[in-house]
Amino acid sequence: QVQLVESGGGLVQAGGSLRLSCAASGRTFSSYVMGWFRQAPGKEREFVAAIRWSGGSTYYADSVKGRFTISRDNAKNTVYLQMNSLKAEDTGVYYCAAGGSYTSGSYTIVAVTTERGYAYWGQGTQVTVSS
Repeated sequence: QVQLVESGGGLVQAGGSLRLSCAASGRTFSSYVMGWFRQAPGKEREFVAAIRWSGGSTYYADSVKGRFTISRDNAKNTVYLQMNSLKAEDTGVYYCAAGGSYTSGSYTIVAVTTERGYAYWGQGTQVTVSS
């Protein structure tokens, strides 16, 4: 059974930093993309960042480029999201996800920045940035 467990959320002042962790277990993730999404109150869940477990290619939402860094530790099966220069609009529940593609008929569709591409999700961790 796949498990993704997030940690590291909390309350921080604007301009501060937090590092989120996502511990993955239950299967081999080497072929997966690991993603971070967030959901602010009253808004839809949105893509934040993603990393290919094999090779380490990274992807970022425009809103976090230059401020957030996603990384992985293969030995620990853990993905990190380092968040710097936090803003009030970064507030929300942050979710870790594993996947990176979905099947449509006989095709495999690569989907790194959309929820549809992720089959496994963590329970989320709250990040609150006070202005």
